[in-house]
Amino acid sequence: MTDVSENDRRVSALPPAAARAIAFVGVLLGGIAGGVIGYALVDVQCTGDCTLATGLGLFVGAVVTAGGMAIVGVLALRAMGEWHEIRDRERAGHAP
Repeated sequence: MTDVSENDRRVSALPPAAARAIAFVGVLLGGIAGGVIGYALVDVQCTGDCTLATGLGLFVGAVVTAGGMAIVGVLALRAMGEWHEIRDRERAGHAP
């Protein structure tokens, strides 16, 4: 068996699993919040039988908000990767 030191670790662009899990949970929570807001906005404005309209408000609110949170999550994970790359370069003695 060979020992793998910290300097010999495989280079990967993947962020840590915990960071990806946090981003995933953030997208889910954002989608839930957006769905509740979309439902509430349509429910306040509608009178009578509004099941289709409130359902569409819920769906559109959830999808739009989850999509926005996904974009923010991807940008945050990419920034983390760049920060790690800069830190690794500085440790190796290279300019940033």
